[in-house]
Amino acid sequence: MTTKVDVDSGSVSWSRVIRLWLALIAMVAITLGAVSCGDSQSSDVILATTTSTYDTGLLDMLLPVFEEQTGFNVKPIAVGTGKALAMGERGEADVLLVHAPAAEAKLLESGAALSRKPVMYNYFVLAGPPDDPASARAASAIQLALNWISSSGSDFISRGDDSGTHKMELSLWELAEVVPAGSWYQESGQGMGATLQIASQKAAYTLSDRATFLAQSGVLDLAIVSGRDDALLNTYSVIELNGDRFPEINVKGGKAFAEFLVSPETQAMIRDFGVEQYGEPLFITELPGRAPGTSQ
Repeated sequence: MTTKVDVDSGSVSWSRVIRLWLALIAMVAITLGAVSCGDSQSSDVILATTTSTYDTGLLDMLLPVFEEQTGFNVKPIAVGTGKALAMGERGEADVLLVHAPAAEAKLLESGAALSRKPVMYNYFVLAGPPDDPASARAASAIQLALNWISSSGSDFISRGDDSGTHKMELSLWELAEVVPAGSWYQESGQGMGATLQIASQKAAYTLSDRATFLAQSGVLDLAIVSGRDDALLNTYSVIELNGDRFPEINVKGGKAFAEFLVSPETQAMIRDFGVEQYGEPLFITELPGRAPGTSQ
């Protein structure tokens, strides 16, 4: 038989009081857990980006500044642009920093992304052995240089990873009317830094973004044999994803990072990055034909 006591004007069982207190404690615990989880989600920003922003050290310079200014904690995932865009398509990142304009446009058209803002640019370069066995340095255009590499059977190392650099390389082979195949054409399946190392070891040609090449040049036995060709323009853009489609993403954090990248202060930091060490900037912020941060 349950013992009862008088509480105010009513009679309440001890077992009921205990159950009510336990229920209240459980509710408080759940609420605190949810708040804690929400705080973690709102402070962490997942950045999917191309390997060149990581390999050059650019992110090492920018992220601490952004985090100190905003309180957000950026978790960069450096992969090829193709993989970064795929993460965006699935809502697995909060913001993207990539360099494949045609593929980026498709992401916007799909509705997975809301905006794309150009941040900086440089040029892709064709790098190869200093003795240039295919005489690519003498070519008047990049497509002619690739033709000579193919016809001479000189080794070429492709990233082969669906990155922005790989996409550009394939478009250049198409421009040169060459189907790259055979023992002379090999795929590394790795990022830009590792691919440059392999090309250096094998005395082979490869396509690289200029920034990563300069950052790695001290340990490479490679030289630039073709660059500054209009066909080699390499534009980096920041992409904000659609929070309506992906309600779990950190829209506020992604937007804050995008605005940070195109702010005058950050643009000045990017413009100066690499000048002291390499005698030239690794990235250029005055984009051809448009102001930094304007939509493409």
